[in-house]
Amino acid sequence: MELIELYLPLILLMLATGVVGGVMAGLMGIGGGIVIVPVLEFALGFLGVDPAIRMHVAVATSLATIIPTSISSARAHHARGAVDADLVKLWGLWILTGAALGAWLAAHVDSGGLSAVFAVVALFVAAKMILPLSEVRLAPKVPNGVLTPVLPGLIGGVSTMMGIGGGALSVTTLSFFSVPIHRAVGTAALFGLFIAVPGTIGFMVTGQFLGGGHVLPPGSVGFVNVIGFLIISPVTYLAAPLGVRIAHSLTQRQLRLIFGGFLLLAAGRMLYRTVLGG
Repeated sequence: MELIELYLPLILLMLATGVVGGVMAGLMGIGGGIVIVPVLEFALGFLGVDPAIRMHVAVATSLATIIPTSISSARAHHARGAVDADLVKLWGLWILTGAALGAWLAAHVDSGGLSAVFAVVALFVAAKMILPLSEVRLAPKVPNGVLTPVLPGLIGGVSTMMGIGGGALSVTTLSFFSVPIHRAVGTAALFGLFIAVPGTIGFMVTGQFLGGGHVLPPGSVGFVNVIGFLIISPVTYLAAPLGVRIAHSLTQRQLRLIFGGFLLLAAGRMLYRTVLGG
């Protein structure tokens, strides 16, 4: 009975997180990580997980849950013709490479550092979507040349360190290069899979070499907590198509405002955590 009383609130919280994360994944082309990371970090604190590795576990587990969510969301967007195959061919390899490097780097950054990365990047993206900057265009199309690896590499690396599927950065970047918002969202959904797979594997491996007396929560493989993955993943997978239907019923301006407002809230939560250092 005591175990039920301890874990039931956590299970219910993770189920609710899965629903919200799945809907947001389909709605905005994100893997739900921008919801899952702060909630998981809070839940792990409730269980007494070491603050020094709490953010690492939250980020790694979030990436694992993004795998099935991205598959569900990308399939639904592809059915509506919203995934740009040419762009996937151009950026896919570099996003994969950046994600793998990001997982390695995150293992060498403290928990506060990961929270700061999450907050700063999310604030920038929120400003881009909410302010008139959302209409700014840097070029009429996505650049293809010597610098091609830079943008997707950064998106993959930074997204892995944030524990997100890259939609927040991919959608923003693609909109700078005149990609229509619905096509940007649909393509970002597939990029989430390219980020989550190498990122998850990287966190599994680097978490095996944890030193300093830190103890991972039960049911973990490296930094990835399998228990959290098993609870959240099925719910996010089932909820993602609902978000897709909502996304295609909104105007571009409405979608931008929802996207930006949600990121602003998530960024504020992580910035608060970074300042307090807890």
